[in-house]
Amino acid sequence: MTCPITAGVDGSRESLAALSWAAREAVRRGQALRVLHAWRPQPQEALGAGIAGDADSQAEWVRDAVTEAVRTVTERHPDLDVTTDVVEGPAVDTLVAAAADAELLVLGSRGHGRIVGFLLGSVGQQVIAGAARPVVLVRAGDEPSAEAAGREIVVGQQGDPEDSADALRFAFETAAARGATVRVVRAWTLPPVFAYSPGSLKLLDEAGGLEPYERKGLDAAVRPWRERFPDVPVTEHVEMGSAGQVLLSVAGTAQLMVVGRRAHRTAVGARIGSVAHGVLHHADCPVAVVPHA
Repeated sequence: MTCPITAGVDGSRESLAALSWAAREAVRRGQALRVLHAWRPQPQEALGAGIAGDADSQAEWVRDAVTEAVRTVTERHPDLDVTTDVVEGPAVDTLVAAAADAELLVLGSRGHGRIVGFLLGSVGQQVIAGAARPVVLVRAGDEPSAEAAGREIVVGQQGDPEDSADALRFAFETAAARGATVRVVRAWTLPPVFAYSPGSLKLLDEAGGLEPYERKGLDAAVRPWRERFPDVPVTEHVEMGSAGQVLLSVAGTAQLMVVGRRAHRTAVGARIGSVAHGVLHHADCPVAVVPHA
């Protein structure tokens, strides 16, 4: 059975944009859409006027709000298989569990609804860091027109081919479904002198210098995906600079940005990497954060 695309909704404009994005992607991929809302009863003072404070009344209000949001999606996509779930429980645990059973999880990038929003605060970062599947973040201003022909799927690549394999797979699969070009970006910086070993110096000499060496590394990482998706146009982009800055420099031509991530555990909880964090905060287009296997 094919896993659904799951959209987390929280009553905010951002989550409604995420729901719309998820529905379009589900149609393109021929997959079902699951609409999920995680909630906990709130004290009366945290609720707006006209909403009763008891748990049963809140649950009914939440279900009605989710049903109304889904109605818009089903009207636009009448053939789309849509299911809804309203789950009482902590947002992080509920969303992380949902991601495990989804093709991808789609959330709004900044929640400000009456019910506590998901992103991009500590809850959102914990979801991204804990999710076993890709998480896509969508801003309130996202429109279908941004997916028009000519706008690229931009994906970051670093290190050896296997280091970015999951992000590249996601980018190429998405581009194939959309008929889009993939721009694969590899940023590089001058390493400290003591980082050079005799072996690395030999490789640099054989490649003809630092930038040709980086281009060779990018070509090796992209080659398997070119072969697997021969109809997807590819642009290989190598540029000196920090990965976050280089990715953001091409964000204006992107309909989607894809970054990989390894979660970092600290004394105060999970943290996502600096590149993913920077792109999430500053890119206007949707961003997919893909966990490394």
